[in-house]
Amino acid sequence: MMRYELWLGLRYLFAKRRERFISIIALLSIGGVALGVAALLVVLAVMSGFDHDIKDKLVGTNAHLIVDTPTGVEGADELMRQLSALEHVVGVSPFVSGQAILRLPDQAFGVMVRGMDVEREARVNRLGEYVVAGRVPQADDDVIIGTELGAFLHAAPGGTLTLISPADGSTHELVICGLFRSGMYEYDASLIGITLARAQQLYHLRGVVTGIGVKLDRLERSSEMERLIRQRLGGGYRVRTWMELNPALFGALRVEKTVMFVILTLIIVVAALNIMSMLIMIVMEKTKDIGILRALGARRSSIATLFLSQGCVIGLMGIGFGLAGGWLVILNLNGLAKWLERTFGWSLFPPTIYYLDHIPTQINPFDVIGVVTATFLLAMLAGTYAAVRAARLSPVDALRYE
Repeated sequence: MMRYELWLGLRYLFAKRRERFISIIALLSIGGVALGVAALLVVLAVMSGFDHDIKDKLVGTNAHLIVDTPTGVEGADELMRQLSALEHVVGVSPFVSGQAILRLPDQAFGVMVRGMDVEREARVNRLGEYVVAGRVPQADDDVIIGTELGAFLHAAPGGTLTLISPADGSTHELVICGLFRSGMYEYDASLIGITLARAQQLYHLRGVVTGIGVKLDRLERSSEMERLIRQRLGGGYRVRTWMELNPALFGALRVEKTVMFVILTLIIVVAALNIMSMLIMIVMEKTKDIGILRALGARRSSIATLFLSQGCVIGLMGIGFGLAGGWLVILNLNGLAKWLERTFGWSLFPPTIYYLDHIPTQINPFDVIGVVTATFLLAMLAGTYAAVRAARLSPVDALRYE
């Protein structure tokens, strides 16, 4: 059975004849809350989608964990045996990384070099899956480069390039055996892959590798396994997760997501202020009714509940419509983007810049809970002032001039 406070509050909100103005304001308040909730959900879903997409691309090109030392790793085979024996480790691979100079006929610039064990590399990343032309390096004279670097050099499989060793200045002629596209511009434009033996020759590393890449059965175990491996190996080794290797990127994503949440919450704050002003108007309009209710024995708490329930009802209805609207927009976001591109020529996310053929979206349950909780609390807070003001009215003051 519905409590009379809620029943009476709904009648005040959605009057049929008189006070129609208040009903219009109530509908506008519900619309404001719904708009804020929908906007928050869509933006957070897109940002979570970008976050997931970037993580997937980073992990696709790198291992989950990197084990190394400042001076390089000697006895890599023994270290790999120790790491492979650990639970949750599904793959290990040695690598050599560094910088070198790529020499062209009229210029030279730096590139990132990765020397890899061809057989083991496939166990720790998906670089082999990113090959769009040719193959991964097999011979010591082979080199694979990103599609962006290939476009800049006007190079294709079968072409050659010249690397200058930073160790002794010697030149190394290499044959392009393939092109890869990882989806990360930084890698596609500056990363080249060669065999482990060739990289050791390039940097004068005899029997030494830069580090060991480790892949886990679940990405979420990275922090846990980092601590475990550090304890097992002792202080002579550094153990870093894929997130620690890219702190600026993920720090920026977290800050952007937080800032967008705060900015878009202002839409809900404006709607909450609208709720507050509307409820104050109802209190002023219904002063006589409040006095009669108090004279008939209604408690102050009942009067407060009557007006507080109105703010909660508006908040819940706005949240419901906002969740439904936001969900529909998220499901049809890519179709909407294509329609805008066809109709107005707008490209929301140009593929040449963002490396995307669609807008990534991911609905995070914790984001939804946060949006719903913040919206409901703001709606309750908006109704609190009017509820307290109405509860403080005495029957004598309310009916004095009636």
